[in-house]
Amino acid sequence: MEARTAAQLPESRSWVYEPKWDGFRGLAFRKDDNVLLQSKAGQPLGRYFPELVEALRTLPARQFVLDGEIVILSEGHLDFNALLQRIHPAESRIRRLAKETPVTLLCFDLLVNEEGRLLTGETLESRKAKLKEFFDQIGKNPNVRLSPSSRDLPVAQRWMGNLATVGFDGVVAKKLDETYLSGERSGMVKVKRLRTADCVVGGFRYASKGEVIGSMLLGLYDEHGKLNHVGFTSSFKTEERAKLLKTLEPYITEDKQQGFSGNAPGGPSRWSTERSTEWVPLRNKLVCEVQYDHFSGGRFRHGCKFLRWRPDKSPEQCTYEQVIPGTGGDLEKLLAA
Repeated sequence: MEARTAAQLPESRSWVYEPKWDGFRGLAFRKDDNVLLQSKAGQPLGRYFPELVEALRTLPARQFVLDGEIVILSEGHLDFNALLQRIHPAESRIRRLAKETPVTLLCFDLLVNEEGRLLTGETLESRKAKLKEFFDQIGKNPNVRLSPSSRDLPVAQRWMGNLATVGFDGVVAKKLDETYLSGERSGMVKVKRLRTADCVVGGFRYASKGEVIGSMLLGLYDEHGKLNHVGFTSSFKTEERAKLLKTLEPYITEDKQQGFSGNAPGGPSRWSTERSTEWVPLRNKLVCEVQYDHFSGGRFRHGCKFLRWRPDKSPEQCTYEQVIPGTGGDLEKLLAA
């Protein structure tokens, strides 16, 4: 089943709410000692996560198909960057990382039960009950865990707020009376958790055509007082780009170190043109607020949405503390419930 994006969660007891985890969607098949782990698109994943294959093989139930999310739990938060490192061609590296950063499958659906009976024709409400029974029978396993769910909207709303800093991706709502419809979007909606951060504008790039702004380059200060490039924003209308250039021009400097004193924007690559890698440094005076979905690996994973200028903020206040993971106490309590 696939989810369509919505602005807000449906308010009805005919829906069940689940956390939307920041990981890889995965289907786990087992028949006796044979285990297959694959993505929702059908790509095999077993070689990348041998510890999860072994955990599935050692479960008391000898036959099942589970639907869930593959994640890495690290110091109380989800580490998507570490998860990306697991997709690697070298088996020796995979084996090492399997010990250093083991994955967990957070399960939210049961498609085939222990008797080999296909459950996709049953309602979600029925499958959820059978999924809980399945986990009651197999006991606790750190690599295979039950993903929480609730019919209470206030609970889902608390998830949106309390779990924002631990890698929580939002909330998914599913209709309880729906059967399992692969590829369908009618019975499921998702509301993504979007966060904001105040960033220093350390430079900009011109648009590929015309003397207007293409994107503004964003920076955050580290603990050493260095401004590091962490991403960009380019969410401007055509008529705004020329006006934006006039705003930035007074702060242009020829010294790129004045733009970013730490990690600077990247240089040319085989995917970029000379024009697209050129950037103009700015004196560190301008602060803007942006909206983002994920921060991992020291940068925003996707382009950010410009919200507003923040003349009330000093550049030195724009630090990594805004985006670093939280303590994760709420996450552990949620998974232990």
